[in-house]
Amino acid sequence: MAASAPAAGRASWKTLSAEELEKQYSPSRWVIRMKAEDVVNTFVGTGSQATRKARATRRSQLDVPYGDGEGEKMDIYFPDEDSKASPLFLFIHGGYWQSGSKDDSAFMVNPLTAQGVVVAIVAYDIAPRGTLDLMRDQVARSLVFLQRRYPSNKGIYLCGHSAGAHLAAMMLLASWTKHGVTPNLQGFLLVSGIYDLEPLMHTSQNAPLHMALEDAQRNSPQRCLEVTPARPVGPACPVLVVVGQYDSPEFHRQSREFYETLHRVGLKASFQELPGVDHFDIIENLTREDDILTQIILKTIFLSL
Repeated sequence: MAASAPAAGRASWKTLSAEELEKQYSPSRWVIRMKAEDVVNTFVGTGSQATRKARATRRSQLDVPYGDGEGEKMDIYFPDEDSKASPLFLFIHGGYWQSGSKDDSAFMVNPLTAQGVVVAIVAYDIAPRGTLDLMRDQVARSLVFLQRRYPSNKGIYLCGHSAGAHLAAMMLLASWTKHGVTPNLQGFLLVSGIYDLEPLMHTSQNAPLHMALEDAQRNSPQRCLEVTPARPVGPACPVLVVVGQYDSPEFHRQSREFYETLHRVGLKASFQELPGVDHFDIIENLTREDDILTQIILKTIFLSL
């Protein structure tokens, strides 16, 4: 019997050599605007500068604990006008689940708060301290915390980049019953993410993660949605899957196939390739209000209010 289209597509990575697979999952090697070795430092520097500016110019509450763990903190930035009924934007940073920090990730704070959106940047325990299962649970609990803290919110919009997009996508499968509250999720923005983790088992990125096949499958939203399309969000909740023109072919494949799966299980999914950007400046550019992704985020929020 012929393999289904998604399964056949997913298997295509198995034809790649170990060297090519490593390259496909090394985003900095696909950047054309600067040397690969300078990309991450530039990205972190831009994020640090944006965070310093946000903390200096916006009302904020920093290192707010959403749980008891040392790494379970978030920074919350507020618009000038105080309102208990604002839309909430929660951002999950990337870094292959082993690097990155909320302290370098406030790229979008100034443009969004200027439009009346409360922005929360969440921290989680990266590897090797944190496991993928723990990270999933921490993101879920951060959403529950926001819902309890701001019960009159006009919607929570969850955005993740790269590994953060993976963690955000896993919230489509979360069970909120055990938490006693269901977050008012009104939109997902998944930026340059990974949704099937099995290929990463065969790259250097797995060294601190120690993923076995069972771990990869249990934590792959692509696979989980196909098997048990449990949907805690309604069919009207938009899920936007975004990838940059200069993301690698594997990142393009993963994004498109995840979009197709979301569409197939009845979610309001859309897919967009943003021209002229790579895995890193797709997020760096969120410091600008006129950036295309900033505008997409604002339209997603305000068209649904």
